[in-house]
Amino acid sequence: MKGYAGNNLRIDLTDETIKTFPTDEKTMRRFLGGRGFGAKVLWDEVAGVDPFSPENKIIVTAGPLSGLFLPAAGKTHFTSKSPLTGGFGDSNMGGFFCAEMKYAGYDSIIIEGKSDKPVYIVIKNNDVQIRDASHLWGKGALTGEEIIRKDLGEEYHVSIIGQGGENLVRFACINSDYGREAGRAGIGAVFGSKKLKAIAVTGTKDIEVADYEKFMKVTKEIFEACFKHPDLKPWQRYGTSQVVTWASEIGALPTRNFSTGTFEHAEAIGGETMRQKVVKLDKACNACPMACGKWSYSGKYGHYAEGGEYETLALMGSNCSIDDIETVIEGNYLCDEYGIDTISTGNIIGFVMEATEKGLMNEARFGDKEKYLELIRKIAFREGTGDLLAEGVKRVSEKVGGKEYAIQIKGMEQSGYESRGAPAMQLAYMTCDVGAHHNRAWAITQDIKVGRDVLDGKAEWVIRLQHIRPMFDQLGVCRLQWVELAVDLNYYARLFEAVTGWPTTLDELLISSERTWNLTRAYWFREVPGFGRTWDMPPARVYKEDVPDGATKGMRLSEDKLNYLLDDYYKLRGWDKNGKPTLEKLKTLRLEEVVGKI
Repeated sequence: MKGYAGNNLRIDLTDETIKTFPTDEKTMRRFLGGRGFGAKVLWDEVAGVDPFSPENKIIVTAGPLSGLFLPAAGKTHFTSKSPLTGGFGDSNMGGFFCAEMKYAGYDSIIIEGKSDKPVYIVIKNNDVQIRDASHLWGKGALTGEEIIRKDLGEEYHVSIIGQGGENLVRFACINSDYGREAGRAGIGAVFGSKKLKAIAVTGTKDIEVADYEKFMKVTKEIFEACFKHPDLKPWQRYGTSQVVTWASEIGALPTRNFSTGTFEHAEAIGGETMRQKVVKLDKACNACPMACGKWSYSGKYGHYAEGGEYETLALMGSNCSIDDIETVIEGNYLCDEYGIDTISTGNIIGFVMEATEKGLMNEARFGDKEKYLELIRKIAFREGTGDLLAEGVKRVSEKVGGKEYAIQIKGMEQSGYESRGAPAMQLAYMTCDVGAHHNRAWAITQDIKVGRDVLDGKAEWVIRLQHIRPMFDQLGVCRLQWVELAVDLNYYARLFEAVTGWPTTLDELLISSERTWNLTRAYWFREVPGFGRTWDMPPARVYKEDVPDGATKGMRLSEDKLNYLLDDYYKLRGWDKNGKPTLEKLKTLRLEEVVGKI
């Protein structure tokens, strides 16, 4: 098989058995790789288990384009049953880990069972070892990665958890390359439940492509398109941090626990301030010309961190009313070192601050920088109130009250767009297959383009994005070249064909993405009792409270509007009124394994 490494690892931590098995061409033709293969393995092998049980699995996957010389071919995907939501969970990160995994000869690593002591996995081509990690347990993710690379060599790339994962914080993340994070769904806590501290990998094998000349021709055209685009320079200078002021101007920047979308101090935590005050270096993923990562230093606190990217600046900044870029960078650093998701952490702290001001809690008020930093540590170590907060905002609100302003869907804390004035973006959050996350369908620009009050056509656009953007996750590449530099989507079909030798079209790739989308939806129905339409609904703030100020002042989405959007979405998807894929849809997508199981 061209483009694929050709083999996969299966590692059982209970009895320390290590096996390899070949990559199956039939499966890859249906699901491509990356996110698709992870979803397929989860469906086939993880049913009816607790996320923290030994029977849950961690599926680490690359895609057929991962590790090749083309822009940003460095997306590693992690899939597991989510300890945060109880449903389908996946998360991805950029960097170099998946490229190194393929150079070692593997398209995926499936980890099952549970060790009775801390361990880490070391992979060098065909040499795979499970080693004692007692000296790493209790260390932060950044610190631990440094120790591993000093011990093994700088050629190793490492995926590692911090204390948050060890302590089973339900939104613990996985760190790699000193600040690239697979942040969502709490898969870092699944690492911790298995006593798995890290995976370190290096390899020297080639990735064969079917038509080298065609591949290089298409790759050259993509690089040229990137370098010619006028937005490349701003992205190299600011990365996603430039989105902060734009989001505030359009009323979408989450501020004071999503109570509004406009932050009066947006400039103080935005791209230009960050560039002038804290950024020291630009940082790129595998073969990427955009270099949107920023290596920043907070002189006030004495720490470096990769960031902050937009989501961190929004949730750890404006959502908590923190108006000092150095404090936000320190919060970024602490989350990375402890190994907890900045999005969920900032969302939860914002909730705590509002709950404190409304008398439900007594922890921290908006803008209190000292207590804000202290809460991060308490969450990671499950100390005091942090033990409750580590359970996620949905569980916190069920314990202390305030469900109407616990901003989550399906148990996952919402990421960085206040969407009462953006029905397409709100629908994207409602229907995302891991919970309230933006990366499946960043639809807010369509709301602005066609009108914020318009509902018709929004569901169709969200579905289109939910097929395009996850397609990149299946291929193992970043979507930003398409999103921000207008790289033609058809290039990726041409690349896939040149690499694998399998004749294909963009439409065929998108059908594979749709197949995966329906499989992940089916997983929810199989695993979560009572799952359906009510799980897609947002908290009451969205439909009961008007936005108080800014560009979206007076806007909200009524329950009637939200149900109208869902009805349209379900109909276009070929699902029933409860959001379940119909038998006809499953058969059309050749999902025979799901028929009769939901």
